[in-house]
Amino acid sequence: MRLQPNVVIVSGGARGIGAAEARALVKHGARVVIGDLLDGPGGALATELNAGKPERCAQYLHLDATRMEDWEGAVKLTEESFGRLTTLVNNAGVHGRLGLEDTSEDEWHRVLDADLKSAWLGMKACIPAMRRAGGGSIVNTSSVYGLVASGAATAYHSAKGGVLMLSKAAAVQYAPENIRVNCVHPGLIDTPMTATLPPAWKQSLLTSTPFKRFGRPEEVAAAVVFLVSEESSFITGASIVIDGGLTAT
Repeated sequence: MRLQPNVVIVSGGARGIGAAEARALVKHGARVVIGDLLDGPGGALATELNAGKPERCAQYLHLDATRMEDWEGAVKLTEESFGRLTTLVNNAGVHGRLGLEDTSEDEWHRVLDADLKSAWLGMKACIPAMRRAGGGSIVNTSSVYGLVASGAATAYHSAKGGVLMLSKAAAVQYAPENIRVNCVHPGLIDTPMTATLPPAWKQSLLTSTPFKRFGRPEEVAAAVVFLVSEESSFITGASIVIDGGLTAT
């Protein structure tokens, strides 16, 4: 039970990587608040995680991660339900595939708000609670597209690159308060989001991945468990790339 004292908020936790993270965190002893806009899948996941447990270990919350009011409500609910908040996993986000000139202002704001602003707001809302708890750990979800370019997806690259530097800036600022901030960079992972990629784009990514397969959400979740556990107590401002070697080529 590596995470037994931990109380975690996972944004975008209803399906895909976020759901795998919630399952892994509970498996290792954490109590988890799952925040998402997908109320049906999110509620079902919380029910699944609580089944057969002597005490409630998961709760679903409707969370628009681009709204500070929702984040403040999430922190309040978490402290009321499970006590001190120790951990945040910022996983909420959307894709964006258009190139620079084809990206409208509305599209730019949609992607930047969902992928970058949401991570900033999550940290802004949760860090005071972590300070009250005596410290904490934050894992932000970037992407391999926060490290390398594709020739399109301008807003998405910008947002995920921003998540990387946001994480580093926060890591340096909050290390004196025993709050660690790290970042994961998933590659081609088998999720509902990647299922919507155009087949040619998906095949290009698969061909460029040395392992020649999709990653599994559980493989990202395992890295997150490590980063929020005491096993990584001297790691902050770091990036873990989970891409089957894609960015090494």
